[in-house]
Amino acid sequence: MGGDLSVERLISAYSNGIFPWYNPGEPILWWSPDPRGVIKPEQITANRSLKKSIRKYNYRFTLNQCFSAVIDNCAKLRERNEGTWINKDIQTAYNNLHRAGYAHSLEVWSDDQLVGGLYGVLLGSLFCGESMFHLKTDASKAAFNCLGKHCLANGVQLIDCQMVNPHLQTLGVYEMPRKDFLKIAAQLIHQRNHSKSWLPQELNYGP
Repeated sequence: MGGDLSVERLISAYSNGIFPWYNPGEPILWWSPDPRGVIKPEQITANRSLKKSIRKYNYRFTLNQCFSAVIDNCAKLRERNEGTWINKDIQTAYNNLHRAGYAHSLEVWSDDQLVGGLYGVLLGSLFCGESMFHLKTDASKAAFNCLGKHCLANGVQLIDCQMVNPHLQTLGVYEMPRKDFLKIAAQLIHQRNHSKSWLPQELNYGP
């Protein structure tokens, strides 16, 4: 409990399997859940329904083209549904992480409109997912599928999804004991990643 949301503190927290999560009016709360929700990039697959949606809406994918818009849409979606922890301070903090080269967004476009996406923190060969949103059918699932392909192609070995919920379970996310996650994460964060592959760009992965 407490502290701040500086780039340095956030990187220290993520390096130790900890992330901030708190409601408006609360002090900053830090979490390291047991068990942990995770998935390996190669375990992410697109079923027939998702492939159909990607083709139907002609989804196009980009990386780090509009980080602020992605996190803002994630906040608005959560606020409409059950309230959001992605308050203005959180948005400012992760925008700072993005400018420092640690936080990344993946965007989904249809007819040049932003219709889905996700964001998270990359440390070595560990990607720590934070949140995702959709404004069109299956757009968040399409973003997650594309993330898996990009991670697999560029040396990321594990995607941290923090906690498992019914939606993440449909995407293949499973539980790992915290002690196992922390042991694996401690190794992965020190591995080099293909940093140039996370520069702003168009992503051309098939469904």
